[in-house]
Amino acid sequence: MIQVHAGAERYRGGDPEAGIETLHAFSFGPHYDPANLRFGALIACNEERLAPGAGFDEHPHRDTEIVTWVVEGELTHRDSTGHETTVGPGDLARLTAADGVRHIERNDGPEPLRFVQMWLAPTEFGGTPSYDVVRGLTDNAPYAVPRAGATLHVRRLAAGESTEVPAAPRVYVQVVRGELRLGEDVLVPGDAVRLTEERGALLRAERPAECLVWEMGAEPRYV
Repeated sequence: MIQVHAGAERYRGGDPEAGIETLHAFSFGPHYDPANLRFGALIACNEERLAPGAGFDEHPHRDTEIVTWVVEGELTHRDSTGHETTVGPGDLARLTAADGVRHIERNDGPEPLRFVQMWLAPTEFGGTPSYDVVRGLTDNAPYAVPRAGATLHVRRLAAGESTEVPAAPRVYVQVVRGELRLGEDVLVPGDAVRLTEERGALLRAERPAECLVWEMGAEPRYV
């Protein structure tokens, strides 16, 4: 099964007056949709745009794997375990909330910030919070999130180039830049595709493109 979800259909959130614009791919807050609560381990995939000086004040998370991909600008992260860093374009950050952590996310730079943040449900709860940053994640370096049974692939394609979608029980594709074709569907930034038990699906770049591809197992079992 292949389901295409257009970026224009995302739930709008954030606080535009405070310089925060958020587009939610899944049911979130006041946008409750019982038919769109999750896909595999993914429970949120948010497109965030922060104006210079804008950000999210300190807030808590628990039992969630939070993976952030910066597209443009610089994201400042500070958390209650003492981590403080700046994440730039092409960098990936992962926060394991485990038994509880608080963090701040801000755009302290002079340019607009755009990032994609994805929340995954772990297969087991509790543990010690941790934070990890990979600088300049490359196409041939899949990033595994073992606690959620998921692996993230970055795909950067030249015009006319194709890549095969992983043959996994569930695959989620998020278009970040450019234009991709999947069968008869043309995908632009913000669009997403959810694939269930598909084999041999191909993504072809109509023009230079970048996308994030989550490879996941069957619906997680909790222990």
